[in-house]
Amino acid sequence: MKALEINNLSFGYKDSDKLIVDDLSFDINKNEFVTIIAPSGTGKSTLFRLILGLLKPQKGKIDILKDGNKNIIGYMPQKDSLMPWRNILDNTAIGLELNGYSKKEARKVAATYFEGFGLKGTEKYYPHELSGGMRQRASFLRAIVNNPSIILLDEPFSSLDALTRRKMQSWLLDLCQRQSNTVFMITHDIEEALLLSDRILICTELPYRNLKSIDVNIERPRNYETTLSSEFIELKRDILNVLDSLEENKGGI
Repeated sequence: MKALEINNLSFGYKDSDKLIVDDLSFDINKNEFVTIIAPSGTGKSTLFRLILGLLKPQKGKIDILKDGNKNIIGYMPQKDSLMPWRNILDNTAIGLELNGYSKKEARKVAATYFEGFGLKGTEKYYPHELSGGMRQRASFLRAIVNNPSIILLDEPFSSLDALTRRKMQSWLLDLCQRQSNTVFMITHDIEEALLLSDRILICTELPYRNLKSIDVNIERPRNYETTLSSEFIELKRDILNVLDSLEENKGGI
């Protein structure tokens, strides 16, 4: 079953005569973890804004699998964007409130996730009292608490230092292996993409028209030992070759 279908999508900003997306089509299956990799500044975040409905395509269609009568998208931006005046429990519950839950009921539902997300004991803390990694956990919980049809992760760990980023990758890997979610992620980190994903989409030409799909047929469960395997290294080499070809064809990006 498809969780996301994009058909013949085209978009360009009004103040530019160049398209960012040109007749793009691809899909994501339910419970699949898919990552898109492309050079910086090529419009990956614009694609997310189109899926979120923040931008209107000039042509084409975006279909998202409905969960019952709801069509919910969870979104985790690069920075946690937690509200400084709300404690962590209230921050994670806000999506439920916006979807009609009372504040009391929203808190009750959100609180059930805290132990599984490693956040137990932080309910009454405020964002400035937590580490960057803990704030990202809260941001991810906020994205997932509505049981969305698909979760969009926009370079979720790019603002973290290398050690914290690695810890958060391991945490997300473990979380995704314990529960089934449909995830679409943007990252520049090839190892992160290979470690987490079922499939990787690579931009092969600009504007976005064709995406090369690479299946990550590496057995799960995975861990950081996986990154040392020959199949992991071979897939990484393949992705680097595709990205190098794109840069050469465009004369550098």
